[in-house]
Amino acid sequence: MPPIVCIVGRPKSGKTTLMGRLIPELKRRGYRVATIKHITHRFDLDVPGKDSWDHSQAGSECIILSSPHNVALIENVDHDLSPAELARFVTGDFDIVLAEGFKKSDQPKIEVHRRDIGELVCLPQGLMAVVTDEPLELVVPQFSMNDISELADLIERNILGKCLR
Repeated sequence: MPPIVCIVGRPKSGKTTLMGRLIPELKRRGYRVATIKHITHRFDLDVPGKDSWDHSQAGSECIILSSPHNVALIENVDHDLSPAELARFVTGDFDIVLAEGFKKSDQPKIEVHRRDIGELVCLPQGLMAVVTDEPLELVVPQFSMNDISELADLIERNILGKCLR
């Protein structure tokens, strides 16, 4: 299973923005990246009248949607799955999984912090780094949203085990 790094933070702090910048940087460096997004509310991917909806309503507990271009899996679960439990659905030869959310996970975490949104959601000792718009009195590495290359360097060094040039 590939290593997992969780991108955490308060709502509207910039987690998705960071993911959108970090993924292409890691891909530029030659890594295959998979992502997991944590959603705290119930969601459905299909709508009434579609075959997969009918399958679900009939009692199917696992539905796979397949096309020539992509595949989706919908499976009923009895608890909020951890990033490690979700990573079992990541098939293929991926180098890293970036998980958006999962602040309670024991996986390495990078927190996105914004001065005007509030305090950190994680204890500093549980963080690998903080992406912030203000200097914080922490012993973990801190980056701005523009320091994507340096953040990718940290991930390479600490998670992917690569020596930097």
